[in-house]
Amino acid sequence: MGGVKGPGDGDTGREPAETDRTDSENNDTADERVSVNRPVFFTAAAIVLAFAIWALAAPEGADTVVGEVKTFIVTWFGWWYFILATGIVGLVVFIGASRYGSYRLGPEESRPEYSLFSWTAMLFAAGIGIDLMFFSVAEPVYNYLHPPTGEAGTNDAAREAATWTIFHYGITGWAMYALMGGALAYFAFRHNLPLTIRAALYPIFGKRLHGRWGDAIDVAAVLGTIFGVATSLGIGIVQLNYGLHEMFGIDQGKAAQIGLIALSVVIATISATSGVDKGIRRLSELNVVLSIMLLVYVLVAGRTDFLLNGLAQNVGDYISTFFDRTLDTFAWDRNPETANEPTAWLDAWTLFFWAWWVAWAPFVGLFLARISRGRTLRQFIFGVLVVPFSFILLWISIFGNSALQFARTDEEFAESTAARAEVGFYSLLERFPGAPMLLGVATITGLLFYVTSADSGSLVMGNFTSKLPNPMADCARSTRIFWSVAIGLLTLSMLFAGTSGSITTLQNATIIMGLPFSFILALIGVSLLRAVRNESYKLDSYRSSLPKAFAAGRGPGEHGSWRRRLTSTIYYPGPVATRKFITNTVVPAMHDVASEFDRMGVTASVDDTGRHEGLPSPRLIVDQANEPRFEYGVWPVSAPAPNYAVLAQRADDRYFRCEVYLAEGSQGYSLNGYSREQVIGDVLDQYEHHLSYLHMRRSAGDHHEPETSGTDDQEGTTTQ
Repeated sequence: MGGVKGPGDGDTGREPAETDRTDSENNDTADERVSVNRPVFFTAAAIVLAFAIWALAAPEGADTVVGEVKTFIVTWFGWWYFILATGIVGLVVFIGASRYGSYRLGPEESRPEYSLFSWTAMLFAAGIGIDLMFFSVAEPVYNYLHPPTGEAGTNDAAREAATWTIFHYGITGWAMYALMGGALAYFAFRHNLPLTIRAALYPIFGKRLHGRWGDAIDVAAVLGTIFGVATSLGIGIVQLNYGLHEMFGIDQGKAAQIGLIALSVVIATISATSGVDKGIRRLSELNVVLSIMLLVYVLVAGRTDFLLNGLAQNVGDYISTFFDRTLDTFAWDRNPETANEPTAWLDAWTLFFWAWWVAWAPFVGLFLARISRGRTLRQFIFGVLVVPFSFILLWISIFGNSALQFARTDEEFAESTAARAEVGFYSLLERFPGAPMLLGVATITGLLFYVTSADSGSLVMGNFTSKLPNPMADCARSTRIFWSVAIGLLTLSMLFAGTSGSITTLQNATIIMGLPFSFILALIGVSLLRAVRNESYKLDSYRSSLPKAFAAGRGPGEHGSWRRRLTSTIYYPGPVATRKFITNTVVPAMHDVASEFDRMGVTASVDDTGRHEGLPSPRLIVDQANEPRFEYGVWPVSAPAPNYAVLAQRADDRYFRCEVYLAEGSQGYSLNGYSREQVIGDVLDQYEHHLSYLHMRRSAGDHHEPETSGTDDQEGTTTQ
């Protein structure tokens, strides 16, 4: 709120209300602008455009080369995808179930911005897409006719077919999303690092990520993501082209598919230039409603008793065989001299899905991170693992088992679905009462999934290649439009490479482009584990010295300090008062401590050039030789003034908390109301905690430096 001078400014009086109001209205954030991250943007754009142009100019050659590279990868790195997928499941479950699960994705005092219902609804929406419509029918039928092991066309083949499909859409992939989203949210909201892939690797690489290493990591994420998005759009194009053919007689082929790609570009352009993101969200919600309507209709109009029994059996089969499937590489079925069916099936299905999940992890992880600030890691991880998968389990069980039921009695349906995956979903709906209506709903649903995926894909690609002033900011409109066109061009080129209208080349390219980022995803897992473990050391050191901390930091200190402390609980300072408090109290206190350290032969410095939300964000840095350095920063963080705030002027007034940030993030308390001596006392308290923390690290044998501070001078952070 404006109008109140912060206690501790050297004066307990009040500023004129209009002074603070004017400053608040100006926001003082001219230095916080969105800009393109040139090395990442131009490198990724050049690779994508060169790849697309090459595929359009020489489609057969591109198809051959992509196929050969894919064969090399699945031969020599197929095992790696299995190890990675299994390891990530174990890691996220461990973090969620351990003491680390109680850590919040933000300061300790932060709470979720969305209600539990709204949050789970958004998780639910994140779990469905047009590819689920595509594969929920096509894969079970294909697996029934061409099982990896065993005899085709049997009861066992049908049972295995549905379970393999659920396995490919199961918690393994969602664990990748949970890891990526959890790491992005943890480092962005708890450590105030940028919402970028490189930021999630600070505990491992530190400041080296400011340069080429960081650019290379972000480029790998962009390439993996854009091919993953292009694959989904390619699937959507093929599916919708068939649906439009069935409903309106539109020819299947290049003309219709080019038109659908152009539609995605137009939608993304309109969204970027006219601000219809709210409308896109409404369309996403409509997607969910129409999907549930289709699901319930098929359940009720079909053999309900069989489908419910099939659902129960699918759940049991998935749980009981999960550990057998997750590391089953068909090692004894491999014959390098022949294209034997088990390993060919594995390469075409399981390996493709794992690479696809890896490629989509940055995309979906970013969305999940942005809606989860204030939740604990435990809430986030188990919410992401359980909520979307529960719906996917229902969808695949009902549609997949319905398709298998018809496939066992209708050979034509089975053969056509296995040969052309896009035929399956519509052919299944044609066998239910009210087929014309169902086909219309399915086409509308698929079209909405398609356009919202294209729109959000261009936005995420733009964010990954931009420098954003805060985690909730978005890229410039021109950047978003460029990536919309680039995604459409890449989809078109890959779709027409080789066999026209086939998604095989896109699937192969996803496996190729997903490989580099798979190693980065593994490092992100190590990075997150190291960060939460280091934070546990800090918490333990804090608890061991808690009485001393309270005595020094908020003790009597000086005459009248209790009145100053009481005042700080009543008044809510605006930007002018906050700036004066930081400049007149916090910065001098830091310089006093730094000078004393220097006098004692310890290297210390004060960096008062940082900015956050347009206000100074100083920090004290103490060198610890070969140990992690001590960093004590103060960040002004704005929040709406509560209704009970004294002298509140407007409903939209905001006040600032001068929060203490250490290397591992916010400490969950504010210096508002502290005197200069009390700030010094708090710095010394935290320094003693840091020394205790270093002792615990040495005792544990951990000597890696956790350079996770969000206050480093880095491109794209909020301290520019």
